[in-house]
Amino acid sequence: MPETPPDPTAARPATAGPPAAGPEATRPAADGAPAGGPTLRRATLGTADISFFVVSAAAPLTVMAGVAPVAILLGGIGAPAGYLLAGLTLTVFAVGFTTMSRHVRSGGAFYAYIARGLGKRVGIGAALLALIGYNGMEIGVYGLLGTTTADTAHSLAGLDVPWLPVSLAGLALVWYGGYRSIDFGAKLLGVLLVAETGILVLLAAGVLIEGGAHGLSAGSFAPGAVLVPGTAAVLAFAFAAFTGFESTVIYRREARDPDRTVPRATYIAVAFLGLFYAFIVWTVIQAFGSEEVLTVAAQDPAGLFFTAISTYVGPWAADLMHLFIVTSVIASLLAFHNAINRYVLALSEEGVLPASLGRIHPRHGSPYLAGLAQSALGAVIVLGFALAGADPYQQLLLWVNTPGMIGLMALMLLAAIAVPVYFRRVRHDEGPWRTLIAPVTAAVLLAVAICLVVSNVGLFTMASTTVNTVLVALVPAVFLAGLLLAQRLKTHRPDVYARFAEEPAPEGEHQPCPLPTPSSPEPASAPSTPPAPRPAR
Repeated sequence: MPETPPDPTAARPATAGPPAAGPEATRPAADGAPAGGPTLRRATLGTADISFFVVSAAAPLTVMAGVAPVAILLGGIGAPAGYLLAGLTLTVFAVGFTTMSRHVRSGGAFYAYIARGLGKRVGIGAALLALIGYNGMEIGVYGLLGTTTADTAHSLAGLDVPWLPVSLAGLALVWYGGYRSIDFGAKLLGVLLVAETGILVLLAAGVLIEGGAHGLSAGSFAPGAVLVPGTAAVLAFAFAAFTGFESTVIYRREARDPDRTVPRATYIAVAFLGLFYAFIVWTVIQAFGSEEVLTVAAQDPAGLFFTAISTYVGPWAADLMHLFIVTSVIASLLAFHNAINRYVLALSEEGVLPASLGRIHPRHGSPYLAGLAQSALGAVIVLGFALAGADPYQQLLLWVNTPGMIGLMALMLLAAIAVPVYFRRVRHDEGPWRTLIAPVTAAVLLAVAICLVVSNVGLFTMASTTVNTVLVALVPAVFLAGLLLAQRLKTHRPDVYARFAEEPAPEGEHQPCPLPTPSSPEPASAPSTPPAPRPAR
């Protein structure tokens, strides 16, 4: 359809023309930053590259070896179906989510979608929630890195390795991976992901070839095995296992043909994780037998996968699994680190965060100051927990991760609600399945999932009721703080508030045509202060 005439109250791009094509190309000023600086590497990432980032963030080997035994204990042999149901829910969510990505091209992803649909105040609240959520998901995992490395060193060499130096070394390694170019990170994650999924495939192959303990059975997917009280707890664990899959849209500016690459990567990631998780959990159940697996898991949940691969493949494979769990954690850390850096970059360009955090490295095309700030924050929190004598697994990992996980699920719920609201207010040629039915269905399912996670939060934290209440309450508290920040920006920095999440489409691309309807959450009105130039991307 023809492009809509520009709104005189809307912010304009600082320059015209196609987006920059490489790290040496210039970009316009962002909230006072000097123009002519380098930008992100454009047209660098393909579908496979983005999929590596997303699947690596989920850390499949760590999720399977570390968490799946607990899911089996809670849900019995029907646990594999829980992962399929979670994957199906997130696939429905991805329908509206990826449709929105073709119409809103901001690097802010979640918060930009929410702002366009539900208003700028809610969008700024979502932006703060995204920062806290992604940082929580990453920083807590440094505790897991310390404990898994210590366990691996003890299992393979009998060494007692302190966790803190390992976590700090991991911080430095992840910072360097984010400092380098995005294609370097994609290649590194590709290698690590092949290693961790490969060892699980090797385990599955051994079980299938031997026929399991008592022959292969599909009993895990029978209604009688799935429709049990423990399935609710399994679903809570299953949704947590997909955390980070939505970050595909964050790499839009670095993707080749993003209108196709981003949706493909999203669907591939969700489908792979759902099917792979369910398949691997099912094979481990077959390895011990439907009756015996619960007994073995209760006796040694941490060793369930290692016992299985040692039995069906060999002790050497168990040793490899120990090593690959460490690399799996590193891959997850790097994937989340890159996602956080791009959120910080987008918010610095919006003017919400200091413009200095949006600086791009002239050689690597990476948001290196955002990465440095994120790593410094991680070091402060890790050292704070260490000085307090906290346990790196039960406290640093679980207490920091849990509000991050709930926060990201809340963001998905808000994004699902924002999709039909947004498409009701703009002219478009998308069908009702993508713009109404799928997102509304996803919103209902995600609301149920959040209730399941919150009601079973003690399974994630292993903490007291008081601690659990504080951890859960952090999510609405952060969102409320974002709403207060939005009001402050509107009052004291109206230019920043006016252009928040209002990035125009690059010249020559399709742009949704707004309808003159009074139902908009925040009708456009001419601000008293002329809006500052909006950076072209």
